[in-house]
Formats: sequence, C-alpha cells, structure tokens
Amino acid sequence: MQNELQIWKLVLEASWLVQGVMAILLLASVASWVIIFRKRQILAKAEKEALVFEERFWSGTDLTQLHESITGAHRLTSGMERIFDSGFAEFLRMRQQGRMPPDAMVEGAQRSMRIALTRETEELEHHLNFLATVGSTSPYIGLFGTVWGIMTSFHQLASVNQATIAMVAPGISEALIATAMGLFAAIPAVIGYNRFLNQVNRLEVRYDNFKEEFSSILQRQAHKLSEE
Repeated sequence: MQNELQIWKLVLEASWLVQGVMAILLLASVASWVIIFRKRQILAKAEKEALVFEERFWSGTDLTQLHESITGAHRLTSGMERIFDSGFAEFLRMRQQGRMPPDAMVEGAQRSMRIALTRETEELEHHLNFLATVGSTSPYIGLFGTVWGIMTSFHQLASVNQATIAMVAPGISEALIATAMGLFAAIPAVIGYNRFLNQVNRLEVRYDNFKEEFSSILQRQAHKLSEE
C-alpha cells in the first residue's frame, strides 16, 4: 500500500509534460482494452454465425427457401449469410431478366459476393489499426516522457554545488513511470492485434472458400437452366 501511494506521489509531482505523456498513455490503454473486449465478442459471434449458417447451407435445404428465410426475417445480415444473400439475390435478378449466358449469371453473382466479402473483412478489421498504432508508438511516447523527465532532473543540478543520488532519484523515478506506462499500454495492444488479425484472416479464408463453393453450385444451376 505504501508503494502504491509512493507511485501516485511521483506521478503527481512529475512535470506537466511528463504528466501529459502519462495521461495520453492511460487513455490509449483504456481505449485499447475497450476495443479488445469488444472485438473479442464480435469475432466470437462471427465464427459462431459462420458455423451455424454452414450447417444450414450444407444440410440440403433448398437455396431459394434459404434465401427467402433470410430476406423474410427483415434483419441485417452479416458474415457468410450476407455473402450468400448478396450472391443469390444477384443470381435471381439476372435469371429474371430473361435467358442469359450461364457464365454471365455466375459472374454477376461472384462480383456481388466479392463486394460483400470485402465489406465483411473491412468490418472485422475495424479498429485493429488503432491497436497496431498503440502497440508500436506507446513505448516511444513513454520513452519521450522518460527522457524529458531525466533531462529536467539533471538540469536542476546545474544550480547545486554538490549533487547526490538522492537529489535526482525522485525525478528519474517519476520519469521511468512513463516508460512503464508505455509498455503497459503497448503489450496488450500488440497481443490483441496479432490474435485478432489471425482470427480475421481465418474468417476471410473461410468466407472466400464458401464463395468459391457456392459459385460452383450456381454454375451448375445456371447450366441446368440454359438446357431447359
């Protein structure tokens, strides 16, 4: 308890610039943790929804009925469901325009699914750049506060005839707290960024594989329609 009070005392007695650096790092750390907890929920939900939809899709359900169940629910789609919905909706729209080449119908559906996939990836990657920025810059921001604090401590010795370690120790200690806070903000941000980026990449590959498999199914249906 005494050590904690001593740390708070050092923070309060630090120069205004070092305190500003500490405040910035504290805000960056809090924002990083908010993003980490939120992003963890979002990615876990995306993986669960992808698993559920894959089970429905490959269970043998008629694609038209599956599409109608999605559009009839009047809710916002996301993930693999949105990719399917956008691709199949475009496929139906082109089919209703009359007899079109099968390749043109499939290419239209693929183009629509690529757009949906890109949007999904962008949403999953949202705020990851902030974690990367905090992870890469926080140690340097903390180091800047430390260098400034140490420079200030040694500058104060210029007017002293006899310098002792006791005179510079408090200033150096309060300056080193800035470095510690920089590491405290950076380490969770780097870990969160690497972990979430890996999850996003896995989901993107999963979505892309589904897009290719669904395109093959639409290709067969398009050729079957052209033969009728």
